[in-house]
Amino acid sequence: MTNLHHLAEQAVKKALEMGRTVATAESLTAGMVSAVLADTAGASGMLQGGVVAYQNSVKVDVLGVPAELLAAAGSVDGAVAAAMAAGARTALRAEIGIATTGVAGPEEHDGKAVGTVYIGIATAAGASYLEYGFTGNRAEIRGQACGAALESLIAALSS
Repeated sequence: MTNLHHLAEQAVKKALEMGRTVATAESLTAGMVSAVLADTAGASGMLQGGVVAYQNSVKVDVLGVPAELLAAAGSVDGAVAAAMAAGARTALRAEIGIATTGVAGPEEHDGKAVGTVYIGIATAAGASYLEYGFTGNRAEIRGQACGAALESLIAALSS
């Protein structure tokens, strides 16, 4: 079992114990977080769904991220990650929204270095984000971001 699947198993178990539903909004990871959650038995009891918001137009039109925020900050930004998580929570009617945005490389994006990743978390109490600086190739950075998102979900479920 991979580390990602181990984390997903913990997240699904915790969500089911707490009776919480989860939605994802993924840019950098393009569905990896929801896929690894769905690989876990019992996920249908907690996973509402996910939005792959690779393009800014999807972030705005589907998730409700303010276009002004994207214009000012770019897509790789903590406030954008928080807004994506809040948008997923609302759009998919979940109690917790989790979002990923970042730069997998090989080039920097929006002036942000390769490996810069933001994880957004939204609950009824509000939305916040965590910032990471990962190293490795494109696939490794995406995998690390997925792990960070799952860890953030577990933390949100535990608080």
